[in-house]
Amino acid sequence: MKLTVVGCSGSFPSADSACSSYLVEAEGHRLLLDMGNGALGELQKHIGLYDIDAIAISHLHPDHCIDMCGYFVARYYRHEGGRCDPIPVYGPVGTERRLTAAYGDTPSEESMSEVFDFRTLTPGGSFELGPLTVRTARLAHPVETFGFRVEYGDRAFCYSGDTGCCKELTELARGVDLFLCEASFTYGKEEVPDLHLNGRQAGECASEAGAARLLLTHIPPWTDAQVNLCDAKAVFDGPVELARPGAVYQV
Repeated sequence: MKLTVVGCSGSFPSADSACSSYLVEAEGHRLLLDMGNGALGELQKHIGLYDIDAIAISHLHPDHCIDMCGYFVARYYRHEGGRCDPIPVYGPVGTERRLTAAYGDTPSEESMSEVFDFRTLTPGGSFELGPLTVRTARLAHPVETFGFRVEYGDRAFCYSGDTGCCKELTELARGVDLFLCEASFTYGKEEVPDLHLNGRQAGECASEAGAARLLLTHIPPWTDAQVNLCDAKAVFDGPVELARPGAVYQV
């Protein structure tokens, strides 16, 4: 698999990065995980607007889904060749309703579904895209939120979405080759259960899960990423990096 970081800023875009969005490619199949603020523009640096085969949305906070509204415009009002055929969009309960409300004035209540084939995620469920198998787990966040484990042959990586500490994330990341894990908080500073992880907690989860490699993401502009990196390295023996926009990883 090839993993491209489209955007990795948490909560709102930074001066250098769009919010959460990650492109997964294998054997010509392309899956996008999340499409937060600013991601649609950045995505066009890596892939054509109409070359995505499916989208999975971890949860319905704007920094993970709001650029779907712009993508609706691109697919619905495409000038060449007419309206795009619908592509699968996997998301929590109410994804279509949330995006329609966010757009504000679609031609009809069914317009989104003309270009997006909305499919509801379930805890412990799975779906396939070509050679990719995507497994889900419900994680610890104030709204319904899913983490994703993407498998390709004997290779696997896990994307945490947004979450506090929970056993479900550890199991989802069990033995993965790359663990893309959020680290929004600073160890010893913010202590809010079932909301976000700090760098140390991300490292501890990666260690407990037996992940081979840890990539910290979703770090808000007000959080010192270098502190989180050091905190993760203190408890995880494998390679640890900070996600950066445009970075490409072979999994």
